Amino acid sequence: MRMWQKTCAAGALLAVFTLPAVAQRAPTWHTQLAWHGHVATIKARQDGGFVLDAPGKQRVIAPQRWSVHTASALFDGLFAMAQADLGKDAVNAITDGAFDHGKPIACRCFVAGAKWPFVWTRDLSFSTDLGLWRIDPARVRASLLFKLSDTRGKGVSPGQYVMQDTGSGGSWPISSDRVVWFLGARHLLDDKAFANTVHTALVDTLRQDRRYLFDKRVGLYRGETSFLDWRQQSYPAWTADNVVFIAQSFALSTNVLHYQALRLAQRMAGKRHHDAAAARYRREADALKHAINAHFWRADTGLYMSYIGGRVDPAPFDAYDLLGTDLAIVSGVADGQRARQALAHYPTAPAGSPVIWPQRADQPVYHNRAVWPFVSEYTLRAARRVNDPARIAHALRSQMRAAALNASNMENFPLDAPWLGAASKADQPQVDSPRQLWSVAGYLDMVVRGVFGLENDGSVKPKLPTSLVPMLFGQRDRIELDLGTRRIVLQRPRSLAGSLLVAGSVHHAGNRTVVQLVAKTVRAPASRTDATLDLPATPAAPKVTAAGKAWRVQVSQASMLYVNGRRYSRIRDSVRVPNRDALQCFSVTVPGAHGLASLHSPETCVGPVATVAGAWPRQWRAAHTGDYTAWLRYANDHGPINTGITAAVKRVRIACGAAKVQVRPVVMPQSDGEQHSTQVRFHAHAGDSCRFALEQGFNMSNLSKFVHYTGGQGGAGGPLNGAAIGTLKIAPLPDAGH
Repeated sequence: MRMWQKTCAAGALLAVFTLPAVAQRAPTWHTQLAWHGHVATIKARQDGGFVLDAPGKQRVIAPQRWSVHTASALFDGLFAMAQADLGKDAVNAITDGAFDHGKPIACRCFVAGAKWPFVWTRDLSFSTDLGLWRIDPARVRASLLFKLSDTRGKGVSPGQYVMQDTGSGGSWPISSDRVVWFLGARHLLDDKAFANTVHTALVDTLRQDRRYLFDKRVGLYRGETSFLDWRQQSYPAWTADNVVFIAQSFALSTNVLHYQALRLAQRMAGKRHHDAAAARYRREADALKHAINAHFWRADTGLYMSYIGGRVDPAPFDAYDLLGTDLAIVSGVADGQRARQALAHYPTAPAGSPVIWPQRADQPVYHNRAVWPFVSEYTLRAARRVNDPARIAHALRSQMRAAALNASNMENFPLDAPWLGAASKADQPQVDSPRQLWSVAGYLDMVVRGVFGLENDGSVKPKLPTSLVPMLFGQRDRIELDLGTRRIVLQRPRSLAGSLLVAGSVHHAGNRTVVQLVAKTVRAPASRTDATLDLPATPAAPKVTAAGKAWRVQVSQASMLYVNGRRYSRIRDSVRVPNRDALQCFSVTVPGAHGLASLHSPETCVGPVATVAGAWPRQWRAAHTGDYTAWLRYANDHGPINTGITAAVKRVRIACGAAKVQVRPVVMPQSDGEQHSTQVRFHAHAGDSCRFALEQGFNMSNLSKFVHYTGGQGGAGGPLNGAAIGTLKIAPLPDAGH
């Protein structure tokens, strides 16, 4: 089996996923599996444990609290191995070099993995949502509470907030997916005290995110993609040195997480009889779902874009990510046919599904050209939701194969090498950890929910592809999951005439649930296995010069021109664009194979820009009636571009004439020298004198628990939310005065 082939199209060398042309019988995988000659074999021991012989290593797996009994010793043993991995991730103290100078911090918690011995908001929360809450709820609650904090600092309002970990440009609000915490916490609300804490943090965090992240005009929350936080891997290369674009952009996954948090807030407010609040959260969630579908869905590709962005209006990007797609499906943001299309159109490869698509030819393996098992489990969940048997089986085998060949639940693996030892040095992941918590949780969920159908509410609703029957049942008439306090038995149907096994009759006797499976035929589109692998290289910014009453836009290769985020025209050498006497930002993409385009170039912005200096508050007079945009020149040297907690966040109060004061957040990420801040939009009437005042905002250094942060400024030395602010820039937008 070849992993990909090279084909020549339009003069370009393109990598294409391929699967065998001739259908082959699915492997049985009872005691062993193989990948390109690399074999993993397992033997069951009399004491209930297992011995796994993987390429280059042997692992003895002790008997575990939970067990599964199928025709596949491999399936049963890997379930035990996942629990053994989880046991090693359960600790009484955590460490990270950037906190308390690397000294242990007492915490009866789950760590993120062997190489990540700390509690990270995102890893923990996704792991909890993937079923960790079932196994050790007390330890999960303690871990989650470790990531909540009250505030510190002069003039900072009190509150309970979820901590956004160190991240791009100095963390929140550039990295802005901290609401993922509620995805995990929602499963543990049976504890009244914890539920009250969750409700307080939910109200406070949503209020704060609404204030600093939400763009009312677009209807979306700003910030980076969830999980995909190594920007060079998934964003344009030019964001490596400047993350303002990311701060001002909108990400699918982060918006879906906000949608789910709003739905939780709606439910919790309703249970507390806070009817007005419940109605408000419902309206906000409904509106956000509509905005996500309006802005991220691409009818031409049948996919949701990973992110959109630009200085004036958000431009579409040919960038897609699997987690965002999965979350949109399982959350209900993607309904019906759109959900089925999105999953079917997202590419697969023999070893698994890549977490981003298309890939970046100039980037190493990590998020790029990689499979992440925890994302594969969300894909399995999405496939169950849309009744796609082939995709369910593909995601299950992807997780089994990688766990068996590596003798642990790894953080990730190369798209063409589920056994890491088979990858060349150049194709090894940049970072990869054994017993990665969310991979462990994903594997356990794959068995408990993915095969046995145990839902969050305790109901049993299996959706088992008939293609897995030879592996799981063999000659048996039943398979069983033993959770100690709960046992689930699935009985094989007499007929396998169908593609999916679902529950027929269900019988309960004490803690034992017996499900008689029945086969049904479901129509699911074929998985996409022929997708172009790599994007074209990102082009340079277009050159823009004045040409009478127009702008002359020049490019070095055939491109698609965008103006203020909207497609304008194809361009080969140059094109003239009317001068609108307003801010016009030009970017280009390069066409590639199969309708794909490169990521956008940097924007070149031209037009009348006023410069306002001097002491604050600053004054400026509007020449026309209409919308304007404003930004700051600044430098923030309080930390590197890729980490830290000192993104400078302010609020600009704009008072124009007798109109109502307009208040907008402005973000100044940690920077390499002077650059533009994020932009704000406001309205003014001709002749209005506008007064601009800066108010102090909020950043992660204002959370008291970041006193433990010793890896940079804003931590142990006290909160820090500032930048060297230069001139104020103001420009009319194309609809201003026209």
